[in-house]
Amino acid sequence: MKAEQQSIELATTADASAIALLSRDVVEQGLGWSWTAPRVLKALRDDATNVIVARRGRTVAGFAIMRYGDDTAHIVLFAVDATHRRCGVGTALVAWLEATARTAGIHAIQLEARSNNREARAFYERIGFNEIGVRVSYYRGVEDAVRFEKSLLAES
Repeated sequence: MKAEQQSIELATTADASAIALLSRDVVEQGLGWSWTAPRVLKALRDDATNVIVARRGRTVAGFAIMRYGDDTAHIVLFAVDATHRRCGVGTALVAWLEATARTAGIHAIQLEARSNNREARAFYERIGFNEIGVRVSYYRGVEDAVRFEKSLLAES
């Protein structure tokens, strides 16, 4: 059986529903659904935000939404479908974001992960993010967030 090719590309309006559903099912589980298709479309239209997807074949295997500031960027939302984990999808998404951030002159990328999501926390640490703090009750007053940051200055 031939392995599926993977590509990372800017999301289109046609991807909004797939991104929203993946957010609902993977990221926002137990919190209520806030990243609906209209909210994803708003992010797609924002000049200070990149929305990217990882495709394996015709399937959206994962996505990332990153907002750019003057010196730092923030990964607002990130998910990989469970059936595509441990295949390099998440690493490829973050690599794309890091390369783009460097080109934009960004010094660091920040993000949050749910405190009880050990798999996500281990993934971010494995790819060079450092834990920098905790935001109590960050996720709709229900759960704490662990804050991460990766400096882009030390790398060439």
